[in-house]
Amino acid sequence: MMKPKSIVDVKNLNQFFGKRKLRSQILFDINLTIKSGEIVIMTGPSGSGKTTLLTLIGGLRSVQQGSLKFLGQELYGASNEQLVQARRHIGYIFQAHNLLDFLTARQNVQMSLELHTNIPKWKALKQSEAMLNAVHLENRVNYYPCDLSGGQKQRVAIARALVSHPKLVLADEPTAALDSKSGRDVVTLMQQLAKEQNCAILIVTHDNRILDIADRIIQMEDGKLLPEVF
Repeated sequence: MMKPKSIVDVKNLNQFFGKRKLRSQILFDINLTIKSGEIVIMTGPSGSGKTTLLTLIGGLRSVQQGSLKFLGQELYGASNEQLVQARRHIGYIFQAHNLLDFLTARQNVQMSLELHTNIPKWKALKQSEAMLNAVHLENRVNYYPCDLSGGQKQRVAIARALVSHPKLVLADEPTAALDSKSGRDVVTLMQQLAKEQNCAILIVTHDNRILDIADRIIQMEDGKLLPEVF
């Protein structure tokens, strides 16, 4: 059996906010590896640095010190163009689903494919509808976000994150605005679709009800990763 390959490899990562005298360290000597097909949950108090680490892994901000490799590509010192390239292989799911109100569910999902210039429009349309099917929204394809429930909006966000078959999905508090049943449905879907696509998932959450879906749980405190729970 082939060993799963590393999607993310972080070594001795330090990150700071502010400049000169106002500069303060927010991440301390972070070391983390995430492999394909793996679901990792990161927990910890608010302000402990979880979202900062998530945005660094997602290529949404620049690494200041240490090494962060995504699919073998070093992101420390990466150009803007290289960060954009990395982001094409990453799906993002946020607490606020960030759907565009003036687009239908399908158009919101299809938007994610517009980064991929090699996919013709007819194929993007087909893929988007198939993905909405996979998240059980086949009868809501042409609905606007204002006509969807919180759980349905979050499922559209999952479809948008997964439609381009990313290597990594980053989810920041994906169940925070949902009741327990919708929250469970959402993470079960993420788990099932990620396993089918063999992509890795990193979830930042305060929601103890979903910890059981993780292959590993990591904990952040005061900008440091604590030894793993399992």
